[in-house]
This record gives sequence, C-alpha cells and structure tokens, in this order.
Amino acid sequence: MTDLERRIKAKIPGADTGIEIRRTMCDICSPGMHCGVNAYVKDGTVIKIEGMDGHPVNDGRLCTKGLANREYIYRQDRIRTPLKRVGKRGEGKFREISWDQAYEKIAAGLNNCKMQYGAESVAFYSGYSKWYRPTLRRLAYAFGSPNYGCESSACYTAAFMAWKLAAGDQANPDITGSDLFLGWAYNPFYSNYMSARRAMELKEKGLKFIIVDTRRTPATEKLADLFLQPKSGTDGALAHGIAHVLIERGWIDREYIDRYVYGFEEYAAYVSRFGEHNVEEITGVPYSLVVQAARMIHENPRMSCNESSAPLCHHRNGLQNYRSVLSLLAITGNFDRKGGQVLTPHTYMHVACGFSTREEAYLYEMRPKQAKAPVGAERFPLWNHLEGEMQAMDMTRQILEGTPYPLRAVFALGMNARMFPDSSRTFKALESLDFFVDTDLFLTDTARWADIVLPACSSFERGEFKPYAGGKAWYTSPAIEALGSARSDVQICTELARVMDLPDEVLKKGYDYFIQHYILDDYGVTIEELKKAELPVSMAPVEHHGELELVDRGLGTPTGKFELKSAVIEQHPEWGLDALPTYREPLDGADPVRYPFVFTSGSRIPNALHSRLHQVPRNRSLRPEPTADMNRQDCLRLGVEEGDRITISTGKGSLTVRVHPTLTVPEGLVNLFHGYREADAESIMDGDHLDPYSGFPAYRSVRCAVSRYEPGEDR
Repeated sequence: MTDLERRIKAKIPGADTGIEIRRTMCDICSPGMHCGVNAYVKDGTVIKIEGMDGHPVNDGRLCTKGLANREYIYRQDRIRTPLKRVGKRGEGKFREISWDQAYEKIAAGLNNCKMQYGAESVAFYSGYSKWYRPTLRRLAYAFGSPNYGCESSACYTAAFMAWKLAAGDQANPDITGSDLFLGWAYNPFYSNYMSARRAMELKEKGLKFIIVDTRRTPATEKLADLFLQPKSGTDGALAHGIAHVLIERGWIDREYIDRYVYGFEEYAAYVSRFGEHNVEEITGVPYSLVVQAARMIHENPRMSCNESSAPLCHHRNGLQNYRSVLSLLAITGNFDRKGGQVLTPHTYMHVACGFSTREEAYLYEMRPKQAKAPVGAERFPLWNHLEGEMQAMDMTRQILEGTPYPLRAVFALGMNARMFPDSSRTFKALESLDFFVDTDLFLTDTARWADIVLPACSSFERGEFKPYAGGKAWYTSPAIEALGSARSDVQICTELARVMDLPDEVLKKGYDYFIQHYILDDYGVTIEELKKAELPVSMAPVEHHGELELVDRGLGTPTGKFELKSAVIEQHPEWGLDALPTYREPLDGADPVRYPFVFTSGSRIPNALHSRLHQVPRNRSLRPEPTADMNRQDCLRLGVEEGDRITISTGKGSLTVRVHPTLTVPEGLVNLFHGYREADAESIMDGDHLDPYSGFPAYRSVRCAVSRYEPGEDR
C-alpha cells in the first residue's frame, strides 16, 4: 500500500487525498443543540464526521445521534425525486414526477379544497426538522388558512404557556450562580450531553442537586444529593407538598412575595391540602424526603430549576404540574435573581440568544384577519388565547368529524403520524382526506399515505441561519450537493408560493430576504459575512439585566407580577379552568383492577430521537427490538425474564414486545420507547386523553394491563 493509499484510508484531508473538511451542523435534534460538525468529503460524498472544535455548543464533541449523521443522510430509503401516488393510500406505490408537475398538482389540490370548503379547510403542519417553520407559517397565512400547526402541539409549547401565565415569558436557570439545582425530570446525559458535562463540573465545585424523576437515570446516580421518585404524573402534588413545608416553616421570602408575587394567599391556602396525611399516598414519595427537600431549599437559598417540558407536560394535568414546579421559584424569591431563574426572551425559533429580532413581525403580519378560529380553539381555549395556532392534537378528530368545519387537506413537512395518540385513528384520518402532501428525507410510514411526496434536504445539503447564546450567529453552507433533486424546505415553501401566486411578496422573495431584513439588518450584519465565518461569530450585543430589574419594571403578565394565580384564566371563567395551579389525578378512567399498571411512552434513550434513527443500523443495534422496561419484582410476579415477550393492553388495543427487567423504573410502571413501527406505543393510547389547558396528550400516564405473551394469542 502506498503512502497516498494509507492517507486516503485514514481519511486525512489534503490536496493529494482529495479529502476536504467542510463545516456544517447536526439537525437531528432541532432546534435546540445544532452542534457543529466537520464533514470529511471526498468526491462529493461524506466519508467521515466529527465534532467541530471551537463551536459554542459542542466544542469538538458529538453524541450518539450526531455521530450517526453520515448513515442517516445516506439511508436506503432517502427520497431523491418528487413522487405521485399511483396506488391506494398507505400502499406505498408511487411514480416519479418533476418538480413542476408536483407544484402544479399541489396548487390544484389545495385550491380545489379552498374553493369547495374555504381556505381554513387546509392545514399546514410541521414535524421535523423545525428550521423552516417561520416560512411554513407564512405560507399558511398567505394561503388564507389559520391552520398552521406543528409537533410542538405535543412538545415544549405547554411549558412556554406555563411561563407566559406565570411571568409573561420564558426563563432559564442561572445554574453557575446557584447553591442548589432542582432538576425536575432532568436527564441531560441522554437529551443534552453538554449540559451534563457542565452539571458534573459544577457538582465538583459544590453545587447541590435535587433530582426528581419517575425513573432512575444517569442524573439520579451521578448528580443527585437527594432523589425524589414520584409516581408518573403526580409532580404537581409533590411540588405542592414541598411548598406547604416551606410556607408552614417560614422558609419563604415574604418580602419578595409581597412585592413581586400575585395570588400568594390563595395559593398558600390551596397547597396546605398537601401534607403528611396524603402526599406520600398520592406521589409515592416518603414525606420525610419531602421535608428533606424543603430543608435543602431553605439551606441553599440560591436555587435554580430545570422543569423538563415533556415529562412534566405529557399528562392530562401537565400544564398545571409545570406551573406547580415554577411556583417554588416564586415563593423562595428565586425568579429574576442571580443564581435563580432569569428571564430569557426568545431570540429566534424559541431559542434565547440574548438579543431581540423581528421574527414575530414576519410570523404574524400576514395572519388572516377574518378567518375562522384554528383547529382546537374551541376545545382548548387557553391554548388558543396564548398561542393562536392550530392545536394539532385535535386535527385528527376534526378531519374525521368535520366539526366545527371541514378539514379536507393537509400540506405537511416532516409529519410523523405515529406521534399522535391513537395513531391508527390518525392514519384513518389521512386516508379520508381529499388531498395530502408530505415532504421528508425518507419515505416514512406517514409519507406512504400522501398524494404527493416531496424530497427534502438534510442539514448537510443546505444552508441555514442559526443564532446561539451569547449573541452569536452563523449561516451554514452546504457540505455536499443535494441528493437527487431534493430541495430545502424553505425553497419548497417559497417556490410553491410563487407557483400559486399568493398575495405575499415578502414570502416570495425567499428565506434569505426574511433573515436579512427581519433579523440581520438591525445589527448591520449581512448573510454573506456570516457565510464566510468558520464558526459562529458575535453578531449582536447581549441584553443584560440587573438583579430584580425586570420584576421592578413589571413583568408581561396582566398584574405585572409573577402570578401564582393566573389573571388570564381568572378573567375567563367561561373556560372552566383553574387560575391556581391545582392538582388532579393524572390517570384515565379505566378500571384499575382490570388495568393495574401505568403505561408511559416518550422517555429518552441515548441512541435515538423519536423514530428518526430507527432505520440507521448502528443506532438500531443498541436497542434493536421494541422493549418495555419493567421493575424486576413485577417481572417476577408475571414469570418473565430478560427478552421474554409480554402483551401490554389498554382500552385502545394491545402490543406485544420484549421485556427488560430493571430497577430503573418503579413497581407498577411500564416504560416503552416510542416510534417503532413494529410496536407503536401511541397506537394503544386514547386520542382524547388530553390536557384541557394545553391539549397535550397523556403519553406518560395511561392505565394498562400486562401479561406474559403466549404464542398464538395474536392470531
């Protein structure tokens, strides 16, 4: 072997090897991390990837998901050209067509529904990834439909709603200045690996940790000074129990409360119901540990908090659970304080980067003024009041029932029907549509039901504006050419707007026009300058606020204070919602004798995100089969061992999967990771088991039965 051959085999970049390093970013978990990636490219193909040194998020590191990018973008089921359905919906029979033909058919299909039923009969839906969402929303509004919605109808938005009710905007922990970190459903080792590294460093410097989680995780083992393990969905009751101890013993900041907090007296009276006589019964947490948690908070006065939006909010009491945890910050005087929670308004795409943009002007200036209320508005009035977009968890029902008006077409980017509770009902709804378009990288199970399927680019094949914390920003360039004739999502939206001649000249000018004129112009920066940067660069001055400056000035709530009792809800008694963060039983109404276990789906595993990496062999090998985690004692009682098959049953149906006996989950809990087509966890969940405040599905608190699988029982 020659020296050159050895260098090529070792993937060493250079003019002689023909290998070049091109910089891009990972978009698999979007839009949170967006880690920098060095793509080693030879002959137009990515042959190796590694983390990018100096990148403000990952600084040379990548997680198991990010390391899968090469296999991910070259999956065998990549779509490389537009497709037109020629068989029955769901059959997966398509023929290739041109982009011009695809746009023509999409324009005709959407306009036909508009003529027959009105513009509101067309829904515009976003799944993954998320980078194009402002453009898709603008496309929906330019078409005349109020029905823009996304998978955030079941992810994150309920948390944002809770913060809006409490403080008017989002706040993040000032963990570096904290004495104590309250990690509620905090598992960064699987969901935010750089945060885990930082937490470990701070623990070595003396930061105390209370970790609250239904399961034992790496965070409970590596970080927790105190671990509280409540029953699934009982977080609100646990928070109230801690609050009651704090109030009863005078371990609160009364001066702060009197000046900056609204609704304390009523809140204090309510949480007094959660004491030694019932907290352990409700939550499963020994009352002595509740008192110990309160004492730790008292003895470590600078407290910040992680209140994870998915585990807390995926219950029918989810938004109230979240508000209950936030309330602990207010009564201890840890909001808008150094070492506590600091208001961090969003910069762009729900990411706080320390500077403001005119993103909202772009999003809403074309919103139809005379349109009907969006999907879910009547059923979830608080959602509609705070968010004003389609609550997509009600989309399936409205398609099938046609009330309060027909919904006959869906234009989707990256839709995953398997994330909807009672997913079989969602596939039935897609089958009944007059017209359905899906855009994706892959011919997914959902795309197989579409009339037209459009091929999208990965983050390696397109450019994107991305801001980061600390006033930094970047505009990536394609590392490789688009596979086949794939196009970027924003290009698709813009070109479709031009083909349909929609009345929005700004939208027709494209994505770069939006970024330049609604964001960069305000800071004297150009897209061309950002594209030339090797790494994200300082773009805008960071807006800093002094301690208590924002609460002194007045928060963006009706009272200007941190609201334990929501004035917004208080002003709308017709909604039938509680202004205080009240607690209700999380489980559905199924017979607990017939269904004695609690079924939960949605927990993180380190090798996948939802179903996005299930078809990447290396990642799939780490959890090749759908497998339910159950407590060892439950497994002993059922007579099952590692790898045996069990049947999980709910009122909606049953699944047969392998079982993994473990001590990471408590007795009575059945934890199944979602997204496997062979055993779709959401298929046995009730599509109407939703939070009346947010519309979020109760992925994590469904009654079920479990039995040892007997061969032949599924025939």
